[in-house]
Amino acid sequence: MSGFARVIGVDYSGARTADDPLPGLRVYLAEGHQPPHEVRPPSAARRHWTRRALAHWLAEQLHDSPPTVVGIDHGFSFPLAYFERYGLPLRWSDFLDDFCRHWITDQPGVSVEDVRRGRVGAGAMRRGETRWRRLADRAAGAAKSVFHFDVQGAVAKSTHAGLPWLRFLRDQLGSQVHFWPFDGWDVPPGRSLIAEVYPSLWRTSFPAADLTPDQRDAYAIAARLQQAIHSSELDDWLHPALDDQARAQAAVEGWILGVV
Repeated sequence: MSGFARVIGVDYSGARTADDPLPGLRVYLAEGHQPPHEVRPPSAARRHWTRRALAHWLAEQLHDSPPTVVGIDHGFSFPLAYFERYGLPLRWSDFLDDFCRHWITDQPGVSVEDVRRGRVGAGAMRRGETRWRRLADRAAGAAKSVFHFDVQGAVAKSTHAGLPWLRFLRDQLGSQVHFWPFDGWDVPPGRSLIAEVYPSLWRTSFPAADLTPDQRDAYAIAARLQQAIHSSELDDWLHPALDDQARAQAAVEGWILGVV
């Protein structure tokens, strides 16, 4: 699928607060056919990204820019059972607004654990069950529930930390970006694409002994997306083989790019 000039792979982290530099938060960028390279924070004073700095950098990178594919490895939405329990409209923008009212993890000095333990926010009013998994989680195989904290390979903390920054990017960039599949399964020409990815699907294809596990995952995301945009794969990924019922559910829960 042509039209995308570059890719950005993000290995996310839900540790600490939005303003703490995090060694586990890594970013790789690839333009054209050039191999992915790591991007460090623009400020020379900090070696590692904060979640806030990364969100602002992404907003700058995607504003009036060549179309870009951005892959981020945390959940973009919650299982349908969550919407049913809390009587939420089946619209992603409403979900984000509601979530951010309860889980204020983008606020200064607030960590996921602060909200989770009831010290700030209203997380107790918006909790899920570890047994709840999205259709995409089951299709991906070993993907954990977005509510499964404190286990190896968990995405719960990064998801609860990252969702407010997706809303920030949506507010900042408007129609310049397409959040897939919530804005539709087809990406309009000229728009950048932001999608959920699962680096476990790809990391073994890109061995890199000299990188940390977080660097390796961000590199693998960027490298695999780069391959996909220079072949027919990306178009296949954007249109997974789902029946009408599953497609409608995935439009609410989200889908993992590359799970077909």
